[in-house]
Amino acid sequence: GDNAEAYWSFDDSKLVFQSNNEKWAVMCDQIYVTDTNNYLMAEKIPDLVSTGLGRTTCSYFMPGDTTILYASTHLADSLCPEEPKRREDGKYVWPIYNTFDIFIADLNGNIIYQLTDTPGYDAEATVSPIGDKIVFTSMRSGDLELYTCNIDGSNVIQVTDQLGYDGGAFFSNDGEKLIFRSSRPKTNEAIEEYKMLLLEGLVKPIEMELYICNVDGTELQQITSLGGANWAPFFHPSDEKVIFSSNHNSKRGFPFNLFMIDINGDNLEQITFDTSFDAFPVFSNDGKKIVFSSNRNNNGTRSTNVFIADWID
Repeated sequence: GDNAEAYWSFDDSKLVFQSNNEKWAVMCDQIYVTDTNNYLMAEKIPDLVSTGLGRTTCSYFMPGDTTILYASTHLADSLCPEEPKRREDGKYVWPIYNTFDIFIADLNGNIIYQLTDTPGYDAEATVSPIGDKIVFTSMRSGDLELYTCNIDGSNVIQVTDQLGYDGGAFFSNDGEKLIFRSSRPKTNEAIEEYKMLLLEGLVKPIEMELYICNVDGTELQQITSLGGANWAPFFHPSDEKVIFSSNHNSKRGFPFNLFMIDINGDNLEQITFDTSFDAFPVFSNDGKKIVFSSNRNNNGTRSTNVFIADWID
């Protein structure tokens, strides 16, 4: 199945991730928590912390490591929402389900708070390493923009306001900056296509670049102009560079590998050299390890799995 988007607890002892592993009787992404030294998931199902209903995505530990947040469609329907059909024009698209809202749950799977309740897509939430704020993507303005709020959901502030899909945001380690991906259409044709797809609840993620800004949205800068899909960025422990996934040097849009770049856009460096898919790289809070998702070692299937590696600068 797809086992991906793994994120560390604040004390680095656990990972929260999403899976649709058929062997666990899960056909639609749900959220699980496991110890980082648990290598027995082939034999034992980890702890389910989402409801098991609807589709879930984008989980993250809250300060204290006793609760997590994640987005879910379960309030609208207990069934898995329909995936986009193959398009006649052949375009690769992501669904932006308007039934996603963000919830906070304890590690026993009990929802203790609903963070968002506005109409439209609310998802892709992550938490500041200093524990004071949450950043997430929302359609509440009519476009896919970034918002921040306090850890309790109060004081919601819109961060971005330009046309395009702004998402997958993470805080710097000092909590002062945001790094995120964006597909910002420039030509009239691209703008029209973006708007039409958005009306269908879809985005086309094949052209994305990385942007950085202060938490309040000021000093916005585009730091990549590589072409292709550049996404899943995460700050290096130094806050002076970011690691991300990209297919910019792939001839047919594949493979995706991990790259590093300075926050001013200099010194691009390739980190992995796979022939398949590497993405969602996340440094541990102590900076000693990295977790990422990959299609490697899957016996020729389409399965994605979670990998942990030592990080040595």
